[in-house]
Amino acid sequence: MYKISKQFSFSASHILEGLPQEHPCSRLHGHNYVVTVHLKAEHLNEVGFVKDYRELDNVKKYIDEEFDHRHLNDIFAFNPTAENIAKHLYDTFKREIPELYAVEVSETPKTTAVYEADSK
Repeated sequence: MYKISKQFSFSASHILEGLPQEHPCSRLHGHNYVVTVHLKAEHLNEVGFVKDYRELDNVKKYIDEEFDHRHLNDIFAFNPTAENIAKHLYDTFKREIPELYAVEVSETPKTTAVYEADSK
């Protein structure tokens, strides 16, 4: 199995609902997010790629236009946790990028949430 990944970044604010008032994430705050998309294929294409990285430009464009320097609560109908954002990005791009099998969203260098497709 061949695997590749590519990272994208954006800065945004959010408030996480459902937390105690004293929890710092229940207040308005922001992150410098890093999104990593993971692709895999059993066979390489005629050039020798899983996917040409330039074919992922739509992911960057989407993230830049929809998320960067925005308040995520205004964008999503769900609580904008890293886990929910990872699932949203997976669902948004899976049809366009069939090799996509996982999306990671990091809010800080020490925290990462991953949504990975069922490997059944």
